[in-house]
Amino acid sequence: MIIDVHSHLGDILNYDGGGLIDRKGVAKEKMFDIISVSEKGLMRTYGLGPVTFRLTRYWVTRAERARNATATLENMARSLDEAGVDAAVCLPIEPYVGFDDLDAARKKDKRVLPFTSIDFSSTVDFRKKLTGDVHRGALGLKLHPIIQKIPLDDRRVMEALQCFEPLNKPVLTHAGISSYYLGNDRSRNIPEYGSIRYTEEMVRTFPKIRFIIGHSGLFQSAEVMKRLRGCRNIWMDTSFQSPFIIRKLVKTFGEDRVMYASDWPYGNRVPALRAVRVACRGDARLEERILSINAKEILGINTRPG
Repeated sequence: MIIDVHSHLGDILNYDGGGLIDRKGVAKEKMFDIISVSEKGLMRTYGLGPVTFRLTRYWVTRAERARNATATLENMARSLDEAGVDAAVCLPIEPYVGFDDLDAARKKDKRVLPFTSIDFSSTVDFRKKLTGDVHRGALGLKLHPIIQKIPLDDRRVMEALQCFEPLNKPVLTHAGISSYYLGNDRSRNIPEYGSIRYTEEMVRTFPKIRFIIGHSGLFQSAEVMKRLRGCRNIWMDTSFQSPFIIRKLVKTFGEDRVMYASDWPYGNRVPALRAVRVACRGDARLEERILSINAKEILGINTRPG
């Protein structure tokens, strides 16, 4: 059973984004997609690291936006079939896509494994909201400080985590500097809130919460390994990481702390899967750990979804 621990359904960049999920026949805009170029090279940066993002930021953001617009249930099902992936964690980002949107999608396709999210701009009762969603089947909580425009050391995030901690479910947080809007819309996100120093402070403040570090920090993966080495409450997701970095993550955090992820539709599942297999160098036991066992353990999944 292969589990993708990081993906999205719906338009996570605009209000009423859940309306995209059930649309049919949606195809990606024809354009130069620089992410596809990176995927052909299995996300290798050839030593350039964060410089790569600074040089390609505009084109990466254009490609991200085009891919975001394809996040329908129909397209997700096709992607899962193509990659041979059995289930995918789907991550809402309030106020654009919420747990209710993903819960409805799960009822149509049992391969959807929904997390919940908080609209930090609302006056919602965090404890009531999070407890209710977990009782309805949410497998964890998603935080995206850049899109939600809230630093991870903000009082509201601390309050949400205090409410979520007793529920004993994992928290997947975006990590790493990235951007999602262009032109006059650029103020709709704050890329610097993806800085790893915020991630570190949150992880160390809540040692009883199991955190999944989204993308292992993207281009800041070296900083993730430096700052978070030794933390026992963290797991890494492999989306957008090369085989070389995946091997370093295993060496730094342990083979039981690294999990396969694509960030679909921002990333494609097949190249992300291939990066893991190349990293494992034929070690079937390690491959099973990264593709399946670690995700089952942290999500509490014991059987194939029916």
